[in-house]
Amino acid sequence: MTTTLADEFETHRPRLFSLAYRLLGSAEEAEDAVQDAYLRFSGADRTEIEHPAAWLAKVVTNLCLNRLTSARARRERYVGTWLPEPVLTADGTLGPLESAEQRDAVSMAMLVLLERLTPAERAVYVLREAFGYGHREIAGVLDLSEANCRQLYRRAVRRVGEPQARFEAASERQEELVTSFITAARDGDLAGLEKLLAADATWWSDGGGKVTAARWPVEGGLKVARFLAGGGPKFAAGLEFTVTEVNGATGLASWAGDTLVGLAAFEVRDGLVVGVRAVVNPEKLAFARRQLTRR
Repeated sequence: MTTTLADEFETHRPRLFSLAYRLLGSAEEAEDAVQDAYLRFSGADRTEIEHPAAWLAKVVTNLCLNRLTSARARRERYVGTWLPEPVLTADGTLGPLESAEQRDAVSMAMLVLLERLTPAERAVYVLREAFGYGHREIAGVLDLSEANCRQLYRRAVRRVGEPQARFEAASERQEELVTSFITAARDGDLAGLEKLLAADATWWSDGGGKVTAARWPVEGGLKVARFLAGGGPKFAAGLEFTVTEVNGATGLASWAGDTLVGLAAFEVRDGLVVGVRAVVNPEKLAFARRQLTRR
C-alpha cells in the first residue's frame, strides 16, 4: 500500500475500531478485524471503491459477523461472568461521547444487552443506533433486503429495549461517589457502603478463571455491601486506585505498582450506585494497558 493509501486508511481507523468494538464487545478482536480490513483495502482494486468509508464499514461489519458465531460459542464455555473488554474512553477511543445517549451506547451494560441478539440483529442495531445508518444503507452493508433489515431492527429493539440513556452521565459528583465507595470497601465499612448503594444494586466480576473473582452476580444493595465489606480490605491490600472513565462511565482502575490489574465501570442513578462491572481477567486488560502506554 502506498503512503497515501495508508494515510487514507488511518483516517478511517478510529471509526472502524469503534464499529468493530460495538459489534464484538472485545477490543482485541476489534483490532484484529480492523487490521484484516486494512489488508483487504491494500489489495483491493481502487477503481471498485467509490466510497472508501462505506466500503470499509461493510468489510469490517462482515468480518465481525464471521467472528461473532465463534465468539458466542467461546462465551458459553467461559468461566464465571462474561463481561466485555473495558476501554478507557476519555481520549476519544470510541469516538465522541458528548451526550448521555452516546455514552450509554458504549456502556458495558449495553454491550452485555447486545449479547442477547443474533449477529445480524446486532449489526443492524449498531449500524442504526450508533452510526445513524438508514435501513437502505444497512441493507447494502449486509446484502439483505431493506424489509428484512427493518424486521431485524424491530426484533433487536424488542430484545434490548428502546434506545435511551439508562444511567446518569459521568460528573464530578460521580467521581466523589466512586472515591467514597472504594474508601468504604477498602476499610470494610459496611454502613458506609450501604449509604452509597441502591437497594437493587448488582455487582458483576469477570476473572475468567484466571484470577479470583465472584463467579455469579451479587444482587441487592445489602448483599453487595456485605460482599465488599467482607472481602474489600483483603483485596485492596497493596493496591492503588484511580478514578477514570471506562466505557463512557465513571470508573475505577486498580494498580499493583505500575501494573493495571482491574477496571470497573459504575452505573449511577439518583446519586446512588446501581451497578458495578469489574474486569480483573488479565487477558481482558491488555488493550487498556496499551492505551495507557500510548499516553
